[in-house]
Amino acid sequence: MPILALGVSFRSAPFELLERLTFAEDDLVKAYAHALDLEAIDEAVILSTCNRVEVYASVDGYHAGFLSLKRLLSEASGVNAEELTEPLYAHWERDAEEHLFCVAGGLDSMVLGETQIQAQVRDALRVATTEGAAGPAVTALFHAAARAGRRIRQETSLGAAPDAFVQLGANLAADPLGGLAGRHVLVIGAGQMASLAVKHLRGRHVGRVIILNRSREHARVLAARTDAEHGDLSGLHATLAEVDLVVSATGAAGTVLGYDAVAAAMAGRQGRGLVVLDLAVPRDVDPAVASIPGVKAIGIETLRDHLYSKTGSVGDEVEAARRIVQQELRRSALRRRSQAMAPLIAAIHARGEEVMRTELQRHTARLSQLTPDERAEVEALARGIVAKLLHDPIVELKERSAPGTDGAHAKLLAELFGLSDRDTQPGGRRPQ
Repeated sequence: MPILALGVSFRSAPFELLERLTFAEDDLVKAYAHALDLEAIDEAVILSTCNRVEVYASVDGYHAGFLSLKRLLSEASGVNAEELTEPLYAHWERDAEEHLFCVAGGLDSMVLGETQIQAQVRDALRVATTEGAAGPAVTALFHAAARAGRRIRQETSLGAAPDAFVQLGANLAADPLGGLAGRHVLVIGAGQMASLAVKHLRGRHVGRVIILNRSREHARVLAARTDAEHGDLSGLHATLAEVDLVVSATGAAGTVLGYDAVAAAMAGRQGRGLVVLDLAVPRDVDPAVASIPGVKAIGIETLRDHLYSKTGSVGDEVEAARRIVQQELRRSALRRRSQAMAPLIAAIHARGEEVMRTELQRHTARLSQLTPDERAEVEALARGIVAKLLHDPIVELKERSAPGTDGAHAKLLAELFGLSDRDTQPGGRRPQ
């Protein structure tokens, strides 16, 4: 069955819509159960990240698949289907494959070359497999995408630079504070993004760093690694009054830092300004915080606009990465053709073996004078000649049997070898 990808990303959708579409872990369980109930969908993987929400599915056909996947996104998120019409994009067959390869390689990310997406692609397949939604078609697609992503990371320098996302956020926060050196910082969260933020801010010589997290133990572990103070979210209100910069990067589904909390903290700061940097998706900070006097709020949309404007030019490394994508697409296509042509190829090899044995039997009397070792050498030589003669036609068959050829080359080769038409199709029988 063909592959269809349907989704929205930061390139086409406002952040507020992406936030509403984002799948939490419990949402995924329900979404996969719903997907498998839809007749047009045979297999599916949902890729939900900071930058995108996409579904890759093996479907009956384009139109039926499109309607089913759009319905899935709408009903699973509670977003009206009409709201998806403009930002929604679809990729069919090879285009879907190429898109996922680019996604896995960080070529379609808000931060060009970011490396987190590689793990997110793997995790998406893992969850889909656990929920019984990933069959052979989407599994092969995601494995191929992971291989393309690995090659891009290993063979280019796109993922080697410091995390530009955190760096830009820190740069934007430094301006209203008159620099970061000596400034006191509150970090909300203890995951990967929070860890990157603390590491980067330590390099900017900030003063106190206080890490608060829903899990106090997770905050303690990160604080121990980074020479920071720690606590749970019960200390949030008191800490807001003490710091100059707040960096929030949790995985919470709802708001962590609300308007009332920040307004109350500002009332006791005696005119000192506060910068709030929200690195989370969905967002941690109530957007209304930006309207509080003395507060400078920096959110994902601001960072997206800055970063996207800086990645408009395509450099040598991006070109190298795109060449890797094309190489992996060709490799994937050849693998699929090999699988599709496996019955015919097996039949051709069987016919070659049959011809070889017939000829050896014709010369049984002359060969009877050979020792067993000598006869084995003759058979090996004959088998090698047959294999070499068949190699080039089989390679050409794989190369030329592209989509749209209707199996013409396979049918012709089958006729030339005296094989039936059914040997040109998957599931064909080898000659007896």
